[in-house]
Amino acid sequence: MRIRRCTVLFLEPREEVDFDLESLLTGGAGLSRTRRWLALAAHLDAEVEVDAPHRELLGRLSPGEWQEADSLDAEESALLAELIDSGLVIADDGRRAAHRERDEVLRAGHWWPPAAMMHRLARWEGLDSVSRMEANEMTTAADLRRKLGPPPTHAFERKDAPDRVPLPRIDGNEFDAMLARRATCRNFDGERALPLTLCAHMLQRVFAAQSQVRVDDDTVFLKKHTPSGGGLHPTEAYLIVQNVDGLAPGLYHYHSVDHVLERLPAPDEPLEQFARRALAGQHWFSDAPVLAVLAPRYARSFWKYRHHAKAYRALVLDSGHLSQTLYLSATELGLGAFVTSAINEVDIEHGFGLDPLAEGPLAVCGFGWRAPEMTTSEFDPAEEVWLRTADASEEGAEGA
Repeated sequence: MRIRRCTVLFLEPREEVDFDLESLLTGGAGLSRTRRWLALAAHLDAEVEVDAPHRELLGRLSPGEWQEADSLDAEESALLAELIDSGLVIADDGRRAAHRERDEVLRAGHWWPPAAMMHRLARWEGLDSVSRMEANEMTTAADLRRKLGPPPTHAFERKDAPDRVPLPRIDGNEFDAMLARRATCRNFDGERALPLTLCAHMLQRVFAAQSQVRVDDDTVFLKKHTPSGGGLHPTEAYLIVQNVDGLAPGLYHYHSVDHVLERLPAPDEPLEQFARRALAGQHWFSDAPVLAVLAPRYARSFWKYRHHAKAYRALVLDSGHLSQTLYLSATELGLGAFVTSAINEVDIEHGFGLDPLAEGPLAVCGFGWRAPEMTTSEFDPAEEVWLRTADASEEGAEGA
């Protein structure tokens, strides 16, 4: 049997602090501190506690070169089985084949190790972020101020007034007016279906390839309405369609070249329940007619940026570009839109059948008709959205 260390491994010396009544009664601080070493591996779902002998053996094994297991001494051999079972050491025989397969997927992806680790550990599963905020009384700006104190200044200054250069204020045009109307929608009309033509228009604007550059049959670059690192456009759109005329509710993948929807198997729970779970309980978003999961295909980006320290950052920027295009497109078409990264990635991966090391969600966007009334507060300080809505309703009532 041959062995090697897993490809991405970090060791963390963690300290845990607990209340200690005995310490408090004897004049101490009332705290107990426990220190332990944890192994964090990007291909595993959980951290693994290790002791000094395990750490030393892991440090002596190569992550790239196979070696015969019988080359270890007796003491090391006694530790080897535990490390293979945990997935920290990979064996080329039949034992723990799932660990070996996941490690090979990670190796083939050309991840920069810290990015792989951060991506893996930052994923949520089954979290209800709204309930947590409510339980901690941190749902409003006033709550945050009371709990956390004042935030850093809203307008950062580097120079005193005499050293500043005043700039002219420019009268806005129609595009400026549209930018002023761009606001995150937290009040969707869940009963009003979105016309298929509007849905198709949104998808075409935001996610469709507008043209192609074909270097070879297997090497094609796309031009879209948003910039992308290296011109690679690795981010896919997976849709939760809830209320679109002529389109069956369910899960879809959008094909950016053919401009078609590919129907995927339904989730294991009602669609509206899956949508709320995907959004970590954010009910003010979950009834949007169309939700779009932004999920990069990592190999598409890392094909060029192999083990690159900036590659993952470029993928995050891609999602930001796409979400802003979605916001502006929705605003111009009279729709509401949102984007959030407070999502349950693991639940989304399960629902759409995604491998988190190959293709994983970074954010969820959505769009649809705004509700006629604002029941959940929105950030619209200039009253560009809701005042206009109220005025339009009053004019309609007068005309009737």
